[in-house]
Amino acid sequence: MKFKFLFFLLIIVLIPGFFHFCQAQSYGLGFDSFEVIQDKRTGLDLSPDNTFCFDKNFELSFELSFLANKKIYFGYIVRLIENDKQNIDLIYDNSANNQHFKLVIGDKFAPVSFDFPGNDLFKKWNRITLKFDKEKKNIRVVYGDKSFTQPVNITDNGCFKILFGANQYKDFKSTDVPPMKIRNISILENAQLKYHWALDETDGLKALEEIQKKDGLAVNPVWIKKLHYEWQPVQMLSMQNFVKVGFDQNKGVLHFLSKDSLVSYNIAGNTIGIVKFNDQKQTLYIDNQVLFNKNKNQLFNIYIDEQQVSTFDIKNRSWDKTGITAALKKNFLHANKFYSAQDSSIYILGGYGHLAYKNNVQRYHVSSGKWENINVKDSVFTPRYLAALGTTQNGAYILGGYGSSTGQQMLNPRNWYDLLFFNTKTHRFKKIYELKTPEEDFVYGNSMIINEKDSSYYALIFPKHKFNSELQLIKGSLTKPDFKIVGSKIPYQFVDIQSYADLFFDSLSGRFVAVTTYQAENNQTKIGIYSLYAPPLESLQPIAAVEAQNYKTVWIAAGFVVLALLAFSYFKYAKKETKTEIPVAAKESEIIPITEGEPEIPVLKEIVSENKITALQSSIFLFGNLQLFDDEGNEITKQFSPLVKELFLVILLYSIRWEGISSEKLKELLWFDKPSESARNNRSVNIAKLKGILDKMKYCQVSKETGYWKIKIDYDKIHVDYTHYLAIIGNKRALNKENITELAEITKRGNFLSNVEYEWLDSFKSEISNEIVDTYLRFAATVKISDDPEFLIKLANYIFYFDPVNEEAMIIKCKALAHLGKHSLAKTTFENFAREYNRIYGEDFQKDMPEVLHS
Repeated sequence: MKFKFLFFLLIIVLIPGFFHFCQAQSYGLGFDSFEVIQDKRTGLDLSPDNTFCFDKNFELSFELSFLANKKIYFGYIVRLIENDKQNIDLIYDNSANNQHFKLVIGDKFAPVSFDFPGNDLFKKWNRITLKFDKEKKNIRVVYGDKSFTQPVNITDNGCFKILFGANQYKDFKSTDVPPMKIRNISILENAQLKYHWALDETDGLKALEEIQKKDGLAVNPVWIKKLHYEWQPVQMLSMQNFVKVGFDQNKGVLHFLSKDSLVSYNIAGNTIGIVKFNDQKQTLYIDNQVLFNKNKNQLFNIYIDEQQVSTFDIKNRSWDKTGITAALKKNFLHANKFYSAQDSSIYILGGYGHLAYKNNVQRYHVSSGKWENINVKDSVFTPRYLAALGTTQNGAYILGGYGSSTGQQMLNPRNWYDLLFFNTKTHRFKKIYELKTPEEDFVYGNSMIINEKDSSYYALIFPKHKFNSELQLIKGSLTKPDFKIVGSKIPYQFVDIQSYADLFFDSLSGRFVAVTTYQAENNQTKIGIYSLYAPPLESLQPIAAVEAQNYKTVWIAAGFVVLALLAFSYFKYAKKETKTEIPVAAKESEIIPITEGEPEIPVLKEIVSENKITALQSSIFLFGNLQLFDDEGNEITKQFSPLVKELFLVILLYSIRWEGISSEKLKELLWFDKPSESARNNRSVNIAKLKGILDKMKYCQVSKETGYWKIKIDYDKIHVDYTHYLAIIGNKRALNKENITELAEITKRGNFLSNVEYEWLDSFKSEISNEIVDTYLRFAATVKISDDPEFLIKLANYIFYFDPVNEEAMIIKCKALAHLGKHSLAKTTFENFAREYNRIYGEDFQKDMPEVLHS
C-alpha cells in the first residue's frame, strides 16, 4: 500500500509538467496556395546548395495538416528528384472520387492511393513517412497506422533533391501546391537520425536544421509560430459616416453597418460582400450598437436612447424598421451589450454621455418589442464605460472600465479593475474579485472571450490617455485576480467617443479577431481588422529551448519528491510504528486539454467594390507631435535627424503657404552663421538625406523646378492635416457645425507642432492658435444657447485647449451648462477658470458668477 501511495503522489507531481511538455505546440511552415499568384506561392528546398546522398536505406518523415475553407486542394506535398533524372512525388488530388493522396514515380501513378480518416487532415497533425529500401528496390509509404509498398528503381549512388510545395528546380518546376502546413521533418539513414527541421522559425527564409546545420531555404514562407504571437492586419477599410460592427459566430463573418449598406467580411475566406439597402436605409446615431443573434441568424441595430431595435433578416436581406427618429440624447456611448437566449432579450449595460457615466441596466425583449429599465438595488456595478463583457449561459461577466462612484465626470473619475457577474435570472450583480492597480492605467475593448472549460477569459486593454495608443491582448482567470499578456500590440488611435475597439473569436479558423474603428475628418470611419491564431503565445522564444527547460524542471522536481517520499517511508519503517491504512478520499480531476485549431494562413487581398472602400493612406500630421507614415502605415518620423527635421518643416510650410522657399532664405534660417560655400554644402548633404527619407513616402518629393525649394505632394494620395485645416478656416462665411467638428478632429491631437521649438516657427504657431480660437468663437456667436447647448459646451472645451483663460469660452460654457440645469458643473467651470486666471495674471478675476450668467 505504501508503494501505491508513493506512485500515486509521484504521478500527481509529474502529470502537470508532463502534460504541459507534451501538449501540441503552435509552429510549422504554412504554404500559400492558389489564393495567391504563382510568384507568391510557398516552397521549401531542404538542400538549396547541394543534394542528399545516401549509402544505405533511408527514410523521410514529416507532419502534415491542411488549411480549412479553401477552394482548391491540389498539388505537390513533397517531390524527391534522384540524380536530376527521376522524380518521386507525393501529391494531393481533390479531383479524385475517393482516395486523394497519390504516389507518382516518373510519369506514372502508383496503384495504391490513400486518405486520412474523417476530418483528421484539417483538425490534427498527421505523420507521413517515406521509407526507401535500396536492397529491395521499393518505397514503403506509412500514413498513420497504415502503410503500403511500391517497387521503385533506386540507384546505389543516388543523390536527392527534396522539395516541398512549389519549386523552380531545373526541369521539375511546379507552382501547384495545396494549402497545407508541415513541421518536424526528419531524415534517417540506416535507422539513425541524421537531419531534423522543426520549422519553428518566426522570420526569414532559413529553415534551420538542428543536427548537421544543413539549413533549408523557404520561399514565400508563412511561419505558423509568428501568427500565434503577432497580430496580422488582414484588412484596412474606410467607410462613410458612422459605422457599427457585429459578428456572426456561426459563419465567422464581420458585419459593418452604415446607413445605406451592410458590408460583410468573411474571415476564413478573406472575402467581402455588400448589401445595398436602397429604400430601407438605416438611421445611425453615434451611440447605436450592432449585435448578431446566432440563434435566429438576425442582425440587431440597437437604438439605445430611442429604446428601439431594428432587425435585419440575413436570409431575406431586409429590415423590419426604418426611419427611426432621434430622441432626446442621454447617450450610452461605449456601453456593453449581449443577447441572452435564456429569456430572448438584449441587455445594455453602462455607457457614457453628457459628462456622466452610466450604470443603467436596460433590457429589450425581442419577441414582444418591450424595452425596460431594470432596477438593480445595492448594485456593485458602478457607473462606467470602456468595460469588457463576455457571455455565458446564465449571464455575463463585466470587467473593469472607467467611471466614478457618483457617475459625474467632474467628481473623481477613475479606472475600475473589478470582475463582476450579471445573472440574467436574478438581475443581480456579483463581484468576483478586483485586480491589483497596474503601473499604467488601462481600460478595455468592448468584448471579452470566455472559456468556461478552464475558467479563463481573453480581453483587449489599452491606455485611454493616449491618442496614439496600442491594444494588448491579455489572458485572465475567472476565479483568481491575475492575468498575463499574450501576443503583440495593435496600433490604435483613441479619441474617446470617436474610437471603438472590439474582440471576437472565429472558431472556424481558430482565430482571435480584433476590430478598431476611428471616425476621422470628412466623416470617414477608418476600420482596422486584425487576426491572431489560438492559442496566443506570450513570446517568440524558441520552442526547443522552452521544451528542454520544461523537461528539465519537471524531472528535477520529480526527483526531489521521490527522495523526500522515500526518506519519509524509511524513517516510518525504521521506527516500526503501527501502520494504519488511511483511506484517501480524492476526487479525480478530469484533465481536459483545450484543442484550439491551427491557423489558416491569411491571404492579403486588395478589395475593390462599388461601396468605395479604400485602404488607409499615407499621412503627415503637424498638429500635436510631428508624425509621418508611409504607404504601408509605418511611422518614419524617427528617421529624421534634428537638422533634417527642421529642413523638412521649413520647406513644407513655405511650400504650403508661399509656394516654396529660396536658397537664400534657407541659409538665413538654418545656416546664418556659416559662409556661403559651407552653407551650400550643408544644404546639399541634408537635402539628399531628406530625399532619401521621403522616397519611402510615395507621392511626396523634394523639388526645385521653379527655382524655389518645394515639397511636392499629391494630396489625393497623402493626407496632410495642416492643408485640411487651411481649407476649413479659409472659407469663413461657409462655416457650419460639420466644419467645426472636422476642425476639432484635427486640433484634438494638440497644438501645432507641439514637440518642436524653432524661432522661425513661433509666428506660425501664434497665428494658427489665434485663427483656431477666432474660428470657434465666430461660429459660437451664430448659435443660440437654447438651440444646441451641448455642442457649445464642446466648443468651449475646444477653445480652452488653446487658451485656458479665454473669457468668452468660459461664459459660453457656464451659460450652456446652466441652460441644461447643471448648475453645480457651471459653478465648477467658473471656479476653475478664476483659479487659472489668478495663476497666470497674478490677480483675481473681476466678475462673479451671476454677472457671467447674465452677461
